[in-house]
Amino acid sequence: MRRLLARWGLPVAGSAVALAIIFWLYRDLDFGRFLAGLMAAKPGWIALLAATILLEQLVNGWKWRQILHDVKPVRTLRLTGALLAGYGANVLVPLGISPLVRSWLIARIEGLKMGTVLTTTIIARFIDGVVFALFAGVVAMAGKVPQIAGNLELGLAVAGVLNFALFGALLWAMYRFRALFAREGPLISRLFDWVARWFRANGAALRGSLCDGVVWPQSRQHRMNVMFGAVAAKLVSATHFLWAGLAIGVVLAPFDYLFLMVFAGFSLVLSRFVRVPGGFVIGSALAFQLLGVPAEQALSMILFNWMMSIILVVGIGLVVLWQSGIDIRRARIEAEQADVRS
Repeated sequence: MRRLLARWGLPVAGSAVALAIIFWLYRDLDFGRFLAGLMAAKPGWIALLAATILLEQLVNGWKWRQILHDVKPVRTLRLTGALLAGYGANVLVPLGISPLVRSWLIARIEGLKMGTVLTTTIIARFIDGVVFALFAGVVAMAGKVPQIAGNLELGLAVAGVLNFALFGALLWAMYRFRALFAREGPLISRLFDWVARWFRANGAALRGSLCDGVVWPQSRQHRMNVMFGAVAAKLVSATHFLWAGLAIGVVLAPFDYLFLMVFAGFSLVLSRFVRVPGGFVIGSALAFQLLGVPAEQALSMILFNWMMSIILVVGIGLVVLWQSGIDIRRARIEAEQADVRS
């Protein structure tokens, strides 16, 4: 019973809190009007939403290619497939293993060390965090944030600054202490090797492979492409609610879509931190309320985004795993227990 409570108590409690918040947000929902809106949705705009959801992942795969280029050039479609496979595995095994699975998959296919590939995914994630913080700053300074009790603009600005400082500092530390981490003598290296022995891994070899992935493209064009890809992916993401809204006849101001992306993004990060699922749905619902969008239309737009993402991103990711001949259980075990050796 103790083990059962320790493993499932917090997730079940978090799910109950998320459901309670969602029911409270939509307590006045007119279900008949909501269903009528869904039935009247225009399929052409839904198709465009589906295309931009896949386009966002393709841009992310292309951005990852720019970072990985100096290690080994890998085709964009292969990297995009690995990204989708990671999302698919994470849905079936919700332990946050998507970076491990996608890194393991590319390392397996391309003959690279998993630690090296994993480091490039971490760099890509940190760059996304910095760019997202910049978007939050733009939204806060534009003066287009809905006015509520308290200062939402200040809150977004502070969250953006903290986000920028955190991910910027992490990126700086990775490049600044790469050589130190690769050496045998420093305390941090000895601690890492001690922890690695608990998992029956070769700590020195693992540190070496991780440090090999701390790369930055030598080509100026590739460096520019990394930043361009990060910005482009966020802009494409911001259009998802545009197409979902057009499907049911809702049009907002351009900055409103950026506000939705930023607010829902911060809500998603916060919900993961406090272990409450559904952060995207809750954050989007709150943002739509602040923008004055009727609950029935807001819920339709959220569901279109969520359902299309699950069907396309997770569905295609599972197909990629299946075509690669990878069993989900085997992928989880090998990704978690990978022993990177020289």
